[in-house]
Amino acid sequence: MSVLRRVTVPIEGKPYDVVVGHGAVSVLGSLLPPSARRAALVTQEGLPLALDLTIPHVVFHVGHGEQHKSLATIGDLCRGFAQMGLTRSDVVIGAGGGMVTDVAGFAAASYHRGVPVVHIATSLLGMIDAAIGGKTGVNLPEGKNLVGAFWQPSGVVCELDALDTLPEIEIRCGYGEMAKYHFLTGDDLLAMSLTDRIARCVEIKAEVVAADEREDGRRALLNYGHTLAHALEISTEYRLAHGEAVAIGLVFAAHLARVLDRISDARVDEHYAVVGEEYGLVTDLPAGVSAEQLLDLMRHDKKARDGLTFILDGSNGVEVVPEVAESAVLEALARMGA
Repeated sequence: MSVLRRVTVPIEGKPYDVVVGHGAVSVLGSLLPPSARRAALVTQEGLPLALDLTIPHVVFHVGHGEQHKSLATIGDLCRGFAQMGLTRSDVVIGAGGGMVTDVAGFAAASYHRGVPVVHIATSLLGMIDAAIGGKTGVNLPEGKNLVGAFWQPSGVVCELDALDTLPEIEIRCGYGEMAKYHFLTGDDLLAMSLTDRIARCVEIKAEVVAADEREDGRRALLNYGHTLAHALEISTEYRLAHGEAVAIGLVFAAHLARVLDRISDARVDEHYAVVGEEYGLVTDLPAGVSAEQLLDLMRHDKKARDGLTFILDGSNGVEVVPEVAESAVLEALARMGA
């Protein structure tokens, strides 16, 4: 087993550790609440990981695909928790990718008005984003993640052994989120080992979340590239995976910032270089999507409090920009071929 990296998410009054590395799942027992006498293990069929839980547990499988990230799934899980006799002193364990940790976390937050949850992230996307920070939720036909709760985990395991079993699309999804961190801090992540790169992404997110747990301000910066990304996912009926959509969303955000004279052409080119060249991700809009449809979907984004709101790069770094004119959005989409 390689050396494990441990990062603390310093939430006031409820800090927790994120353990990163090959064989990290070996520390799972130390992250479970001492009060837990049984566990509800929420996962998917084909989990690329053998878990050795030392307390009685019941396994709940959720379906594959965004269509299962729904209120119906939450209802099924909570009924299962009730039938097994899960109590507020026990624990829910979410083991899988970002979709699993989102669903497991929301079910844990909802059942008995809150049961402790521990996440075992087995996808790159889950490790650097979804499993960290306490955001949980499910989709509605009207939009992504519109129903959910802030519910911090008691601990997170990032098991790097699981990455060896992932299909290429899952790795690309993680790279889309990882590319985002380049623009948040300017760190040369590609110069680091994979373990250190993942740990650094966790550190960045932990610092932001600790300062703004409920996304009243700075935490919104972690959504860089996500406004268009969520619209792309819905418009393609989730044929475009989340991380792939974020990659395109990052490039769109750069074009929009350029339209608004916030950044230079060279900075736009830097987005293409990081996303497209260094991470090898697609930066073009998918065929068949219209600018008008994407604009309408972005009007329903959770950040849209004062008209269209985006996270955009600028001379002071990435920041929240409200009241963006629809004409500017359409111009940015046109520059990408929409």
